Amino acid sequence: MADELRVTRGIAIPGDELVESFSRAAGPGGQNVNKVASKVELRWNPAASRALGEADRAWLLERLAGRITSSGDVVVRASRTRDQARNREEARERLAELVRQALARPRKRVATRPGRGAIERRLAGKKRRAKLKQTRRSFDD
Repeated sequence: MADELRVTRGIAIPGDELVESFSRAAGPGGQNVNKVASKVELRWNPAASRALGEADRAWLLERLAGRITSSGDVVVRASRTRDQARNREEARERLAELVRQALARPRKRVATRPGRGAIERRLAGKKRRAKLKQTRRSFDD
């Protein structure tokens, strides 16, 4: 596997870090299913990857902790189609999307103040409630 896997504009996983293995897929396929190894298993070790900087590596390992095997690999399997080449492409796309989503940092919340209208509506609601309670008190006496 010589070609790199482009994840984002700045990150591309070198092809020599991706390990592909093929096996027979389950499901429909007629006589072909017993002969052709169309299922693809794609493995990548993010901890040893040259594609990531230290900050991205730490963030990715934390975010993908549940997907990483005991050997440190992220494993993606594809067997949707009967064609090995299409399953290979699908596995690569899935890995790229998985890494892309894991690398996404949440936006920082910008603190804002409520607008004048919102403050006035809140105070008007409080006055209405106070008035209602006031009228209840006068009946109880």
